[in-house]
Amino acid sequence: MSTEQLPVVVIGAGPAGLAAAAHLVDRGIEPLVLEAGPAAGAAVREWAHVRLFSPWGEVVDPAAEKLLAPTGWTRPDPAAYPSGGDWADLYLRPLADALGDRVRCRVRVTGVSRAGRDRIVDADRERQPYVVHVTHADGREERVLARAVIDASGTWATPGPAGGSGLPALGEKAAADRITYRVPDLKDPAVRARYAGRRTAVVGSGASAFTALAYLADLAKSEDGKGTHGVWILRRGISGSTFGGGEADQLPARGALGLAAKAAVDEGHADAVTGFRTDAVERDADGRLVLVGEDGRRLDPVDEVIVLTGFRPDLSFLSEIRLGLDERLQAPVALAPLIDPNQHSCGTVYPHGHRELSHPEQGVYLVGMKSYGRAPTFLAMTGYEQVRSVAAAIAGDLDAADRVELTLPETGVCGGAGLFDTPEAGQADGGGCCAAPEPALVQLAAPAAAGAAAGEAPAGGCCGT
Repeated sequence: MSTEQLPVVVIGAGPAGLAAAAHLVDRGIEPLVLEAGPAAGAAVREWAHVRLFSPWGEVVDPAAEKLLAPTGWTRPDPAAYPSGGDWADLYLRPLADALGDRVRCRVRVTGVSRAGRDRIVDADRERQPYVVHVTHADGREERVLARAVIDASGTWATPGPAGGSGLPALGEKAAADRITYRVPDLKDPAVRARYAGRRTAVVGSGASAFTALAYLADLAKSEDGKGTHGVWILRRGISGSTFGGGEADQLPARGALGLAAKAAVDEGHADAVTGFRTDAVERDADGRLVLVGEDGRRLDPVDEVIVLTGFRPDLSFLSEIRLGLDERLQAPVALAPLIDPNQHSCGTVYPHGHRELSHPEQGVYLVGMKSYGRAPTFLAMTGYEQVRSVAAAIAGDLDAADRVELTLPETGVCGGAGLFDTPEAGQADGGGCCAAPEPALVQLAAPAAAGAAAGEAPAGGCCGT
């Protein structure tokens, strides 16, 4: 069966997914973007209140801008920092409109396979088109045939738990009414009332945690937030890199975010609890939450818990596809060594494209935040370069696909993040890897703290959807 006339299915209408569609259109290939949410950029809209630590100049894809130009679209000031809401309204929505009926919303992908071939069948496998199973909002099911599949669904829907083992802590699910896995919007009156005057634990060590700490500190300084206090829960010790690269970060807003979190601690608006791996979440007699560590420590009761421990990819609907994933990061095998926070040190992620993103199943790619698996260092410009290379490879232009050019701004810190899980690390005065700041959502708060949340997170210019 010839697949040349079939569309390329793109899963997710977030920054990476829409950019992928724009690059495919630019090469004369028809994309079909399937988005589970009600509109393009649905995940980004869930952190609309958070400001990216990447400026507009780094979060607009070149092919997307080319597609938008005939519509009269005006590019925002390249030096300004958009919020998630700005990114969605001023860029993602117009881009989806320009793509027209190539973008379908309220359509959830439930499975991907080869037509007539399950995971174990070899015979004539590569000649078969992909079959993508989807479910519409009204429950109707549909099958879509595709020549290739680009999964840009991100990691936003699958945040990490509070539990130090990677599994939910005992009692974590039962305490769901007091736990959130997102940076709260403290400008929302109802949300603000939930945290004002309360004691809140923030679990995590990346840009999302920095953002939450800065938000809580701002609330504590306000008239209606007196008595607000944060308890910062770190699985590692405090070192010279704990608050990111500061003034050495080549993304100034990302560095400022870490400084804002440091100020929250230095000014007494938050206490830091180090070397604490949450094992259980219990309730005291007053209904407040008590975090219990793997070492038996029991912290003083808190009213709320904000868990910001990163994100992980949902691979469930890809179970019939032969993927080559690193056993730890759940990122493509060839890409994993370049982004591994246990080893990745000073500098930037090496340029990478379709070859590092390829799998044993030819024609399927995980891009954007999802390509990084559980690694926390993603930026929008990385995703845009990925999809440019992938679109070129699908078009058969391997010269362009292999000509990957990407220079990422350094974080200003060095050393593998995994190092800081060791006892000695707490005494280190060195750095904490380029992975220290997660791809997370950020807010230009306190001294110009801006952020992202890749992931993360949603992240400073992250591409999670």
